[in-house]
Amino acid sequence: MPLKVALQMDPIGSVNIHADSTFRIALEAQARGHSLFYYPPDRLAFVEGRVMARGWPIELRREVGNHVTYGEETEVDLADFDVVWLRQDPPFDMGYITTTHILDMIHPATLVVNDPFWVRNYPEKLLVLGFPDLTPPTAIARDLATIRAFKARHGDIILKPLYGNGGAGVFRLDPNDRNLASLHEMFTGMNREPLIVQKFLPDVSKGDKRVILVDGEPIGAINRVPQEGETRSNMHAGGRPEKIGLTPRDLEICARIGPVLRAKGQVFVGIDVIGDWLTEINVTSPTGLQELERFDGTNGAARIWEVIEAKRAG
Repeated sequence: MPLKVALQMDPIGSVNIHADSTFRIALEAQARGHSLFYYPPDRLAFVEGRVMARGWPIELRREVGNHVTYGEETEVDLADFDVVWLRQDPPFDMGYITTTHILDMIHPATLVVNDPFWVRNYPEKLLVLGFPDLTPPTAIARDLATIRAFKARHGDIILKPLYGNGGAGVFRLDPNDRNLASLHEMFTGMNREPLIVQKFLPDVSKGDKRVILVDGEPIGAINRVPQEGETRSNMHAGGRPEKIGLTPRDLEICARIGPVLRAKGQVFVGIDVIGDWLTEINVTSPTGLQELERFDGTNGAARIWEVIEAKRAG
């Protein structure tokens, strides 16, 4: 049965059609006979009891420079849709959080993917705190003395913004580094949020594995290898994706967290694993679908829609 699908995402006209996971999800939906409506997050509104969005019906094609055709701009009531995709990129700020509150008002009558309540309560760097035996030593703090004590215990650490994305603002501070106080001053001068610090994992030189889970089940992984002399392996920061399989440790991690993700309506999730350690659980706007499809032939977008279609049929 064809579904009416709305995409809440950053500008679709500027996506990389060979890498963007939202584009691949939308293209798969279109191929399955579903209709598409696109709107940017700042066009979402709550108006007199209704959740409204101003945007465009769209048609997509895998053609560089000509991948989207827009219909007439219109305002729609999202309660009239079967599915709404919450797919704008972080940072996970109050604007992002507000969209989850608004979308809560139509979910689950309109299926919002991923479930906005748990996206709000499970941001990527916080959900891992519930699994301390699976993660490297980690602290979340704003207080400089607490961060200094953590560094004194572990020597070589990673310092990063709690709600950042794409590798932005990630610093490695080795035992000889003298910049902690300056970085703390810079970050705390920008906002009132805490920082996250983790023990540095040397295995990152071999890559930061992105494992993709659909409805709590792992469907495959890609490895993201940092550039020479670079700590960050994020593809936004120049990391090189490569083919890789799932290890017994990866499957152990997924077996622990998968049921939680499924119970909380997190249909499409990407977890980050360095060596044997879980570092992030990405639920806001995970990537990696197109790379996995190229490397392994796994159509993750089809798996995602099979789950959504089953939910709507039920």
